[in-house]
Amino acid sequence: MRVSRVDERRLTALLGELADLLTDTVEGGASVGFLAPLDRADAVAWWRGRVSAVATGQLAVWVAHEGDRVLATVSLALPDKPNSRHRAELVKLMVSRTARGRGLGRGLLAAAEEAAAKAGITLLHLDTETGSPAEHLYRSAGWTRAGTIPDYAADPGGELRPTTLYFKQVGPVAAG
Repeated sequence: MRVSRVDERRLTALLGELADLLTDTVEGGASVGFLAPLDRADAVAWWRGRVSAVATGQLAVWVAHEGDRVLATVSLALPDKPNSRHRAELVKLMVSRTARGRGLGRGLLAAAEEAAAKAGITLLHLDTETGSPAEHLYRSAGWTRAGTIPDYAADPGGELRPTTLYFKQVGPVAAG
C-alpha cells in the first residue's frame, strides 16, 4: 500500500475512482454526508467540487493506493480565518469495504496528522457517527472524545443519528 497526497491535477484524474469509493462507502452504511443510494454521477460531481479547494490549499487530500487502485482516502479541511489557522478538520475518511481491516484507515490518519503537524497545525478535530466502527479507530489512535450531539445527521438510510466530536493535538501548542 502507498499513501500519497494528491494535487488538483491528480485529484481530477482520480475522480472516477474516488466516486466509486464514495458510493461504496455510502452503500456500506457509513455516514459521510450522503443518502443511499448515491448515484455515481453525483459522487463524481461532489469530488469535482473539491478540486478548486485543493488548488487553493483549503483542502488537502490523501489516497491509499494498491498498484493503480484507490482503496481509501482522507482529507483535511483547512480554515481560512486568521483566528483558526492553528487547527484543521479531518474529513471523509473512507476505506473500501473490500480493503477494511488492513490498516489503511490508520495509515491515512497518521499521514494527515503528520502533515498537519509539519504545516504548523496544532489541533485537529472531527465528527463521526456515534457507535460507528470509526470511533474505535479514532480512540485507538489517541483522539479525545469531546462530546455527542443528538440527531446531528441522517445516516445513508435517512435516519437521524447522533454524532460524536473528537480532537487531537498534533503539534506543539503555541504559548499564549
